[in-house]
Amino acid sequence: MKPAELPRSVLDRRAIVYVRQSSMTQVEQNLESQRRQYELVDVARCYGFVDVAVIDEDLGRSASGTTSRPGFDSLVAQLCQGTIGAVFCLEASRLARNGHDWHHLLELCGLVGARVIDVEGAYDPSHPNDRLLLGLKGTMSEFELTLLRRRLVDGARQKAQRGELRLPVPTGYRWEHGAEPVLDPDRRVQDAIRRVFRLFERLGSARQVHRYLCDRDILFPRPADGKHQDATRWAIPGYRNIISVLRNPFYAGAYAYGKSEVRTTVVQGRARKSYGHDRPMDQWTVLLQEHHEGYVDWTTFERNQHKLATNTFCRKAGGAKSGRGGRALLSGLLRCRRCGRMLQVAYAGRGQLLVRYACRTGQAMHGLAKCISFGGIRPDERVARLLFDAVQPMAIEAALMADKQVQQMHDEQRRALELQVEQARYETLLAQRRYESVDPDNRLVAAELEERWNHALKRLQQSEAQLEQRLPDAPAVDSQALTDLAEDLERAWHAPSTDMRTRQRLVRALIEEIVVDVDDSTREVVLLIHWKGGEHSEHRVRKPGTGEHRRRAPEEADAVIRQMAGRWSDEHIAASLNRLGFKTGQDNTWTAMRVGAYRRKKQIRGYTSAHKDGRCLTMQEAAQSVGVSSYAIRKLIRSKILPARQVMKDAPWQILAIDLARPDVQAALTAHRSGRNRPCRSHRDDQTLRIPGT
Repeated sequence: MKPAELPRSVLDRRAIVYVRQSSMTQVEQNLESQRRQYELVDVARCYGFVDVAVIDEDLGRSASGTTSRPGFDSLVAQLCQGTIGAVFCLEASRLARNGHDWHHLLELCGLVGARVIDVEGAYDPSHPNDRLLLGLKGTMSEFELTLLRRRLVDGARQKAQRGELRLPVPTGYRWEHGAEPVLDPDRRVQDAIRRVFRLFERLGSARQVHRYLCDRDILFPRPADGKHQDATRWAIPGYRNIISVLRNPFYAGAYAYGKSEVRTTVVQGRARKSYGHDRPMDQWTVLLQEHHEGYVDWTTFERNQHKLATNTFCRKAGGAKSGRGGRALLSGLLRCRRCGRMLQVAYAGRGQLLVRYACRTGQAMHGLAKCISFGGIRPDERVARLLFDAVQPMAIEAALMADKQVQQMHDEQRRALELQVEQARYETLLAQRRYESVDPDNRLVAAELEERWNHALKRLQQSEAQLEQRLPDAPAVDSQALTDLAEDLERAWHAPSTDMRTRQRLVRALIEEIVVDVDDSTREVVLLIHWKGGEHSEHRVRKPGTGEHRRRAPEEADAVIRQMAGRWSDEHIAASLNRLGFKTGQDNTWTAMRVGAYRRKKQIRGYTSAHKDGRCLTMQEAAQSVGVSSYAIRKLIRSKILPARQVMKDAPWQILAIDLARPDVQAALTAHRSGRNRPCRSHRDDQTLRIPGT
């Protein structure tokens, strides 16, 4: 077709060739469309344009109006400047597939006198007839896009409702020639997927499963090219690999379609689409259970989803969160009885070593008043004690089951390494066969195959060494030692090898949740424990008073001090406490000074007469009670007439009131009173007066 003649005022300006394709797949595969659009440059020169520019920044971008197009924006900006004489496009759909962009472009071209030219001819938007024709083309292009999209979506939905739409399958599955997917025939891949579900059932946390696999260098399968399942590579798993296995219903034998949705928002007057927004399960377009063979059943999948939602930080899903370590035993288990929110863990004290539970979500998020807060040491100890009482009847069976689980974990690790060695051995044999099948004289090929064979041999040696060195045979467990440990659960609980995460997992194995409140009238923490199986029990824990701390001497040491204080010196008491193995509240040995300080703090008297009950008297009190001097009482004690005792030398004498009423003591006191006023003279009658110098 011969190009139409254009005015010189149009030809003196620049011609723009707009090149666009809707997707990157079209850019990579539909090369003929690109060639035809770039050939419009020659068409522009045939029209008589000298200055021809190409705008191809929008390759791979849709013209539906929901995607930003920098090339189209540049075209509009140049039109507004009046420097463009014509816009060349293959068809109207290349410029726009929505009415807003299309009519805006036509309006600008009409204002500046620019032409719109396609393979069918040139149009002047300032003329009504041409503008009408271009408007129809734009409307048809927009309607065509909607119609095509609807046909494709409806067809895919109908096929998905029958479970026949071939969606990308996750690792561990393959689409075969049949109508449904099947398990990957590689047993190593199957074992890796099942191991994730077994570990999650045991550990209760996706993060713990990921750490378990990484700490033991257990590899996980991934697609080699990221798109197709034909080739698999093995690497250390990432967290997203573990969470994708646990959350994908495909592994539960379910066919799901429409799990996510597209959302459209208006940004600066233009529609913008965002993809990948998850929808609730009850809003999925298609969900066909028991569609194919699964790694787990649907009940297990739902239980795993509930556990994952519970473990998510700050979610309100019921149930206890998984044990994550730290210093708080009941972290993620406590729920406030007043507001229903989960309590959070806070740390206080010097070095942030003291654990406190506080309900502060309402205050932080909504500005409400604080609900409750209390120290965590006493509630943790009470729950641990209740746990001992609950587990003790079945402690031996639980210990044997734990030993069985340890053996199973060891067997799983060994099997993973054995499968790795088996695959490395196969790859080595394959590389050997390829090397032996090539002509030895063709050194260009033989040298490369020989190098691959050597690399395969090295991987085989590394896998075999890892199997022998890092995972020897499981050590035999002494059944008697295990039984003895089960009978003393408290010793096993406080053992250095038992970390806090293990304790938290033990608590969560028996306790579903704990509803907690604080009774301000009695200063008690009220724990309503919801046990597994539906049982409930309420317990109260006293809150410590102001200034009360836990660094105190044990009750046994206090009993010894109270028993010995009236008869033994502080030095003897300290020696006895040290022989018994008791320590002070500061974990020090006892000395006489520390025993004395403890007695004074606890108001423990060092001798019996200190208790002013009239039963035991000091020397001065005894003298006042009988009306004599202290010297007379001391004289009776020294002459062994009046019984008395001392805790130590120079200590106060302790005299029983009943001993003062004895007949011999009363007689001695009477004799002392009768001879009190007589002059002091000697009993010798032969005394003579001797005067010096006589």
